[in-house]
Amino acid sequence: MSVRAFICGVSGVDLSGTECRFLREADPWGLILFQRNVDSPEQLRRLIERFREVVGRDDAPIFVDQEGGRVQRLRPPQWPSYPPGCEYGRIYDGDRARGLAAARLAGRLIAADLAALGISVNCLPVADVPVSGSDAVIGDRAYGLTAVKVAAIAAALAEGLCAGGVLPVVKHIPGHGRATVDSHVRLPTVDADRAMLERTDFAAFRALNHLPLGMTAHVVFSAIDPAAPATFSATIVNEVIRGSIGFDGVLMTDDISMGALAGTMTARVRASIAAGCDIVLHCNGRADEMQLVAAEVPLLQGEAARRAAAALAVRRPPEPIDLAAARAAFLELLSGTGPINPQALS
Repeated sequence: MSVRAFICGVSGVDLSGTECRFLREADPWGLILFQRNVDSPEQLRRLIERFREVVGRDDAPIFVDQEGGRVQRLRPPQWPSYPPGCEYGRIYDGDRARGLAAARLAGRLIAADLAALGISVNCLPVADVPVSGSDAVIGDRAYGLTAVKVAAIAAALAEGLCAGGVLPVVKHIPGHGRATVDSHVRLPTVDADRAMLERTDFAAFRALNHLPLGMTAHVVFSAIDPAAPATFSATIVNEVIRGSIGFDGVLMTDDISMGALAGTMTARVRASIAAGCDIVLHCNGRADEMQLVAAEVPLLQGEAARRAAAALAVRRPPEPIDLAAARAAFLELLSGTGPINPQALS
């Protein structure tokens, strides 16, 4: 196989001839979608079908960030709006069972929206644990302020996604919650000691180490590796993510073009692969940068290929659901009046 170990974006609502030629030659593992790629459900289905046709793989994974709240690429009026992650935490605080039921049902409903389009992977759940003074880039996307609560809600969302035939990507491993700057713009440094990180930030991800895919944090953890962000740190990847946390799924970088990272695109790709990341994620759709990424990433082989195949094998056909009844139950759960086990609706 010629599949290369990267996920790319594209520039618009359809594929240009130049992009088709690039995709045929570079053969990226998957495609990630943004609002610039979205006009209508019919258009988006055609774009996804065309991407898979061009790369010649019907199972090529299609990614999106569809969390709800601020991070929702598919928006009304064509698609439902979902609340930010903190809403599940709010319900959980009043009634744990109801909060988990709401999170699971949210995952199931989001999966129904995505699967209908051919999208097979959602970059959700967010398992970051914020602290006082941290940057708002996580903010209301977080489910709570403790590892136990965050992990429980994250697991429920992931379960709902899987029940709807969509794979989850847990992010941002091993933790973005303490960052005091937005990694889209600058590189955060976290100075908490290792013991504190193990009890809090890392603990949330440890409870989710069975999930099939994970996305790195562009964050420096000075107590472990003061020289490199997690995405570029073999110490973080091997000792923390693969070791202490015990994550054995596909490890994909956060967007390699983000402002947190220094160096040329070529240097960034080399650093992330050398650190032990399986897949490089490049999001902005810029042809010049994508060419550099494609030229540097390896073929998807060895342990990375094993993990990728294992992740795709987790995906299963959607469980039956009465969507109208489930959406009504979800709104009732958000308002505090719905059934505790809405997943039983079918």
